[in-house]
Amino acid sequence: MANAIYPKFKQAALSGGANHDLSAGTVRMILVDLADYTYSATHEFLSDVAGASRVATSAALASKTFTNGTFDAADQSPAFTGVSGDVSEALIFFVDTGVEGTSRLVYFNDTGTTGMPITPDGGNINAVFNASGIFAL
Repeated sequence: MANAIYPKFKQAALSGGANHDLSAGTVRMILVDLADYTYSATHEFLSDVAGASRVATSAALASKTFTNGTFDAADQSPAFTGVSGDVSEALIFFVDTGVEGTSRLVYFNDTGTTGMPITPDGGNINAVFNASGIFAL
């Protein structure tokens, strides 16, 4: 699989659907074990991501920017604290509403992320985003 913006997120953004606002919303990341998760274009909400595949959830992304159609945020040190569990090969970005069935999936990233795959060892994991941004529309 290659990096992808979830089609259901695109649909919500274009039609004004609920929980798609990256600027006002709380955007977080999940470290994902691909032995337990397979990307699907039909996935829409966090409830579509099996609990067994979620290794850790980040703090909210800070200093979000939107320039020329590119979404970016500040690097986070640490993004994930005290991480243990399965090897993680991907990140999923989502808008966190506090309810899995309404927390919209935004972006799946399994290539081009520095340091991935990562084997958690109980320590903290930093997130350093590409200088050109996290993703572009």
